[in-house]
Amino acid sequence: MKNTATPKLALLIAIGLAAGLVASTTAHAVTRFKIATLAPEGTTWMKVMKEMADEVKKNTAGEVELRFFPGGVMGDEGDVIRKMHFGQLQGGGFTGRGLGEVNSEERVLELPLLFENYKEVDCVLGKLNDRLAAGFEKNGFVNLGWAESGFVYIFTNKPIRRSADMNGVKMWMWEGDPLAKALCEANHIVPVPLDLPNVLTAMQTGLIDAVYSTPYAIVSLQWYTRIKYMLSLKLTYGSGAVLVSKKQLDALTPEQQRVLRETVEKHLKRLTELTRKENDEALNVLKKAGIETVELKSADERSAIEKASVSVYDKLVGTLYPRELLEMTIRVRDECRQGNR
Repeated sequence: MKNTATPKLALLIAIGLAAGLVASTTAHAVTRFKIATLAPEGTTWMKVMKEMADEVKKNTAGEVELRFFPGGVMGDEGDVIRKMHFGQLQGGGFTGRGLGEVNSEERVLELPLLFENYKEVDCVLGKLNDRLAAGFEKNGFVNLGWAESGFVYIFTNKPIRRSADMNGVKMWMWEGDPLAKALCEANHIVPVPLDLPNVLTAMQTGLIDAVYSTPYAIVSLQWYTRIKYMLSLKLTYGSGAVLVSKKQLDALTPEQQRVLRETVEKHLKRLTELTRKENDEALNVLKKAGIETVELKSADERSAIEKASVSVYDKLVGTLYPRELLEMTIRVRDECRQGNR
């Protein structure tokens, strides 16, 4: 009689080992999002991002990881977007400049003198979010949450007290930014296109004598060491967000997606609050550093700058956004403004 016990036992062992291997592999499968940003290491932005990454990893049992690359080590925002398209990166923390490359309609949020305060910003963002989110997804990206850099001011080495004082000022312009270019042209400013990492060197060599920035950013990037004046006018609002690859996000389970979205949104809301606070604190740093805050000489001078700056709204119709979105944004802003009052 032939003994079949040994072959059967060997088969069962082999099947068991194979099943165990598959189960082990599945249990430890990790989906990683490599996310790049220009935010320097050590800033509040990066501290919050690391806390967010820890929470995502913990709440997905280590199956979803966020790995951040700070300080522009992956290149400027345009470089990050290209690397996302090629799959080298799966996410990025962007300013409005980068967001506009993915969905140009987003730049409607950064039109000059559109907002007076953060209440208006929050109200308008809430009402336009679905429209802008659809634009990102159409191009293969998902906005996991809004952040911001804050209100943007002009910093110069000569005081700007009249609209005519802007004539001939050599100002850094983020290379390839149509909104910044239109704004410079409207105010007779000479734009000098540069990527962000090259701005400080350009200030040191005299290639430029003015920049636009938020108070916190100009301190963090050390630009404030090369300027003397800050125009008190809130020129524009600097938006921001964290985008990830839709393809990578879709690869997660529904539960993993829920955890990721809720965790990122929660931390970005906290980051926005911290950013606003730190912009206020940075104003004190600038004052202590001897940076003089300059007021426009008169209401007429303010009106002249406002008129020139707002003229870019119509000029960018058809280039960055359709007219109906521009009109919608202004209408919603006016409703929010009236509601706040």
